[in-house]
Amino acid sequence: MAYSEDRPGIRPRQSWGRRLDLAARHSFPANCTILLMLLCQAPFGVVDQAELLPVVTLTCVWFWSLFRPAAMPPPVVFAIGLLLDLLGYFPLGVGVLTALTVHGLALRCRRGLAPQGFAVIWLVFAAVAALAAALAWAMTMLLTFRLLPPGPALFQAVLSAALYPALAVPLARAHRTIADPGRA
Repeated sequence: MAYSEDRPGIRPRQSWGRRLDLAARHSFPANCTILLMLLCQAPFGVVDQAELLPVVTLTCVWFWSLFRPAAMPPPVVFAIGLLLDLLGYFPLGVGVLTALTVHGLALRCRRGLAPQGFAVIWLVFAAVAALAAALAWAMTMLLTFRLLPPGPALFQAVLSAALYPALAVPLARAHRTIADPGRA
C-alpha cells in the first residue's frame, strides 16, 4: 500500500490506470533484474560477457531484497535463480540456491544495513558475493562430480564486488523514482 492509503478517510475508487501503474511499479524490480539478465546474454561481442550474468543477477537480488523486499518475494527469486541456471548453463539448482541464499541474507541484514551508508552496504555485499561464489563453486562440484579450480569462483566474487557500485547507483535512482509505489 502506498503512504496515502494508510491514512483513514474516504478515498475515491482507484482507476484502472492507477492500478496498472501500481502493478508496474511493484513488478519493476523483478522485471529489471530479468531484463538485465537477458542483456547479459545478448550478443554484444564483449569479451567474457557471460561472466557478468551471475554478477548482475546477484547484485540485483541483493539490492532489491535489501531495499524493496515486498517486490522480491522468494517465489520471484526462485524464478530468477532458475533463469540464471538456464541462461548460465549451470547445473539446475545452483543459481536457485545461490539467489535464495543472497535473498535470505539480505532480508536478515535489512534492518541493520538499510540505514547505513553506501560503503557499509558495499562491504557487506562483497562478503556476501564471496560466500555466494563459494557456494556456487561447491554446489557445481557436488552436482558434476568433478574437482574444479577455485579461480573462476574467486574471479566472480571480485567482479561482483567491483561492479556493485556501477549497478547499485542506477538501481538506487530507479528505487527513488520509477519503482516507488508512493509516487504513483
